[in-house]
Amino acid sequence: MIYIFLHNHHSFSNKIEMRYFIECSYKGTNYCGWQAQENARTIQGEIEKVLSILLRKPVEIVGSSRTDTGVHAKHQTAHFDLEEAIPNPENTVYRMNKMLPFDISILNIFTVADDYHSRFEATSRKYEYHISRKKNPFLKDLCYEFTPVLNITAMNEACQYFFKYIDFESFSKLHSQVFTFNCTIMEARWEERENGILIFHIKSNRFLRGMVRAIVGTLIEVGMGKISVEDFEKIIQSKNRQKAGGAAPPQGLFLMEVNY
Repeated sequence: MIYIFLHNHHSFSNKIEMRYFIECSYKGTNYCGWQAQENARTIQGEIEKVLSILLRKPVEIVGSSRTDTGVHAKHQTAHFDLEEAIPNPENTVYRMNKMLPFDISILNIFTVADDYHSRFEATSRKYEYHISRKKNPFLKDLCYEFTPVLNITAMNEACQYFFKYIDFESFSKLHSQVFTFNCTIMEARWEERENGILIFHIKSNRFLRGMVRAIVGTLIEVGMGKISVEDFEKIIQSKNRQKAGGAAPPQGLFLMEVNY
C-alpha cells in the first residue's frame, strides 16, 4: 500500500498542470521491460498508448522503477501530467483494463501534488525473487526452476552482511552511470514455503541496475557451498562485480511495492 502526502507548494503559471499517479501490476514475460523503446514491446509503451487513446492526447508516464525484460511487478507506480482533470478516474481505470493486454492491469489513478515525482519521492522499494525446487507447470515464467540442494541457513547468514555495508558496487551492472553505489538495505531474507518454493525478500531505499538478480545469483553459490559466508562478505568489500556470481534469470523477479 502506498500513501501520498499532498504538500501545497504549487508553482503558479498560466498553464495549470495536474499530476496523476497510476498504479499497475504486470507479468513481464512478453515485454522488453518497463522502459519505452522504439521497435520493442514494453509495459510503459502499452500503458501510454491506451492512456493517449482514452484521453485523446499524447501522454507520457514516468515510472518509479525500470524493470528489465521478463521481470514482473505486483505493484508498480508512475506519474503523468495533464492540463485538465480526468472527470472519472475509476471509469478510466475500468476502460484501460478493457483495452490493455491480459498481462497488464491498472489498479488505481489519483491526483497528487504537481511536483510529486514517482521515482524521486519513493522512500523504499521491495522485491521478491521466487525459486521453485521442482518442476511446476503452473509457475512457468514466474519463477526460476532450480533443483540442486541449497543450504538456506548459510544463505540467510550471508544476508546479515547487507545490514553492515551500504556500498553494493559488487552487485551493480558494469558501466552503470550512477553517482553512488550506496543503498540502505532494510530487509534481506530467504523464506522456504511448502511445495518446494523459496522466496528471497529484499527491501531498500534504492536499487542499482541488475542488483537483485546479481545478489540472488551470488547467494545461490553460497547455498551450494561454492563460496562461504565469509567469502560473501569479501565480495561486498571488493566492490568488484566480477567477484560476485552470475545474475539469476529475470522470470523469478517481482517488484512488490513502492513506498512513499
